[in-house]
Amino acid sequence: MAQGGSKLAVLSALAGNAFLMVIKFAGFALTGSAAMLSEAIHSVADLLNQILLYVGIVRSGKQPDRMFEHGYAAEQYVWALISAVGIFFLGCGVTIYHGVHSLMDPHEGEGNIFWAVVVLLVSLAVDGLIMGLAIQAIKKQAGGKPFLKYLRTEADPSAVAVLLEDGAACLGVIIALIAIVLSSVTGHHYWDAIGSILVGVLLGAVAIWLIARNRELLVGASIPSHIREQIEKIIVDNPAIEKVVDMQTRVLDTETYRIRANLKFDGAYLAQKKQAELEAAYGDIKDVDEFKAFAVKYADDLIDMLADEIDAIEKQVKEQVPAAEHLDLEAD
Repeated sequence: MAQGGSKLAVLSALAGNAFLMVIKFAGFALTGSAAMLSEAIHSVADLLNQILLYVGIVRSGKQPDRMFEHGYAAEQYVWALISAVGIFFLGCGVTIYHGVHSLMDPHEGEGNIFWAVVVLLVSLAVDGLIMGLAIQAIKKQAGGKPFLKYLRTEADPSAVAVLLEDGAACLGVIIALIAIVLSSVTGHHYWDAIGSILVGVLLGAVAIWLIARNRELLVGASIPSHIREQIEKIIVDNPAIEKVVDMQTRVLDTETYRIRANLKFDGAYLAQKKQAELEAAYGDIKDVDEFKAFAVKYADDLIDMLADEIDAIEKQVKEQVPAAEHLDLEAD
């Protein structure tokens, strides 16, 4: 299951950010740096958000029941959306507010920058490790598909959230380092406040992307276009199918698709398959009653043949696209 890798990535991020939150607040207490406080708030936001992501992963594993017959897998999108909103308001909003406040009312930091630099370098190492675990989890899920394309259209949003949050965390640490050093070297403490604002903007950008992605999945996004084309090709390559009249698709979760299609069957092909049997039966007809019996049997056989052809197509689709668990193919 792809969720296994996502759960590991989320738990690793949760443990890492709990540690970082503590040392960053300690760094702020030693330095009084606005950028350092922004980084501490950043870690608080990440920690709370990863708790929400973990709740979503656990709840999405519940078995289907009469109320939710397709299962609870999509529930992780609800929690991921709440997490993204949390990043926006807590991470982005509070950080930018603090940065603007510091810019309007600058104050000198307490102590030297040594401890700030130490804390931020440790944070960079930990966030880099967590980001590496998230990349590994997503690459494993991708199974050789182009990484960036898979990340954008198919990847588990929980793993993507960890990757983006920790990518933003690494960049945020670098911004905070630059801001603190510039403040110390120049003596102008507005650099510290600017660093805080930039970290907030970075968090806002991550949050907006995650909100948009989870909104798509909750509303019911279509399956990726290249997978849709693959399924259409499997169907039309079957000699019994003349064309796909209509197809509607929906992503139920990153491992499950629902596909509904109306198919136009090739009557000539079906008739050819039954021709010898029909000719033999037709030659034995001697009266109206026998003709009626022939017509009934022909209709029943045709229905059975259509069902067999549909079953064969569904089996072929599921073999090549395992995520296409819910298939509804009908004769148009």
